[in-house]
Amino acid sequence: MILSLSPWRHAVFAGLALACLTDYPQAQTVQAPAAPAPLAPAAPAPAAPAPSAGQSSGFSNNPPLAPTLVDPRAASSAPQAAPAVAAKPKPKPAPPRETALSRDPRPSLQPETFYTTAKAAERYRVIAESGGWPTVTAVAPGASGRAVAVLRQRLAIEGDLAAGQDTDEQWDAALTAAVKSYQSRLGLRQSGIVGGATLKALNVPAAVRYRQLASSAERIAASPFAFGPKYVVVNIPSASVEAVEDDRVVRRYVAVVGDVKNQSPEVTTRVVAVNLNPTWTVPTSIIKKEIIPKMRKDPGYLSRAKIRILDSTGQEIDPTTIDWNTERAAGFTLRQDSGAHNALGSIRINMPNSHAVYMHDTPTKHSFGSDYRFLSHGCVRVEGVYDLAAWLLDSSTNRVTKDMLIERQKSGERVDLRPPQPVPVVWIYMTGWASADGIVHFRDDVYGLDRVAYASANELIPPTPVLMGR
Repeated sequence: MILSLSPWRHAVFAGLALACLTDYPQAQTVQAPAAPAPLAPAAPAPAAPAPSAGQSSGFSNNPPLAPTLVDPRAASSAPQAAPAVAAKPKPKPAPPRETALSRDPRPSLQPETFYTTAKAAERYRVIAESGGWPTVTAVAPGASGRAVAVLRQRLAIEGDLAAGQDTDEQWDAALTAAVKSYQSRLGLRQSGIVGGATLKALNVPAAVRYRQLASSAERIAASPFAFGPKYVVVNIPSASVEAVEDDRVVRRYVAVVGDVKNQSPEVTTRVVAVNLNPTWTVPTSIIKKEIIPKMRKDPGYLSRAKIRILDSTGQEIDPTTIDWNTERAAGFTLRQDSGAHNALGSIRINMPNSHAVYMHDTPTKHSFGSDYRFLSHGCVRVEGVYDLAAWLLDSSTNRVTKDMLIERQKSGERVDLRPPQPVPVVWIYMTGWASADGIVHFRDDVYGLDRVAYASANELIPPTPVLMGR
């Protein structure tokens, strides 16, 4: 089946002549700042708007319910022998992570990313129209035979292996390096072994990869993001955050983003403040879907979760006076006190936008260790958020470090701090993109947003997930 673009897309993609393929410096160790000056709060920031359905809830960390009580009259008074206690089996070790945080110093989004990605889309269109690539099977270092030769052919088509090395049936060091190169481009752990997520990714059709690149190029072209010398990129399919300064990534963080039902939106805005010990105003959608059902079953839930009910004048209301079986129950403001239990954790990064989403801490930090991190209600939870906040606030005239923020937070006081200048931030959905050196990267289309189709049949290929969780 022949792939083609609409006339507009074809004219844009096919006519591109890239002049921006410049090399970027390798990652360098970031030097520790000089002895910091005392951290002073800025002028109070304006109150953030109440979050909407895009807010991350953190309810998986609810306080436990009351313990089960046993009626002593139901127990036998006759003495009974102590039951034999079986030795607890040793827990199985956790399987190794499939994903890995990229160490590439090149940002995933730069001013020239549209052009490099559109050019890559043309290359993958040609590959798809020429028959794509062969199907590979699980194989590992030390193997030999036809499966190794097929793997070589597969990697050579995308450029991870030199074309002259694509027929040998023996596994060698060059093939291991090629597999690791491929894994690096897809955000996978560089094991050098073809299995699991790596095997699934290798067998995603070339037509799907073309569609990812073409769809991502369209979204990049539509983004109004204004780059600056210092900016933040959240690529939603990567579930990661990049802090970019002087055209290179100086910090990169694991993140948890919105799930399929509560997708993180594409956002272009600026970071204007960092809140220590924030409160959380519960979105109406979460009140209806989660809070009200909980209160019907457990009237003490809000008290244990330290969530207050406020009327239109800001006065606190006793939850026992509310009929949770009526629509009126959803008309109150619910605000969670700051503290370790708070759904936002102990720090929030404010970035005004119409979706009322932001980046923040979380009490459910175990989620950062998962390969599948599409778990929030739309906001972005950041591992190492104190480090990111310090980078946003730091300047040559007012040094700010992570440790300084942590110490300030321990006071329990709610504090708003402003960066020297608002920092541009973009949340974007790129399942495929090419960096300035021509290296092409892919991630799962978890939300199913890639829409460039087979023009001859106007047919969409279903998204092909590589990681578990869908």
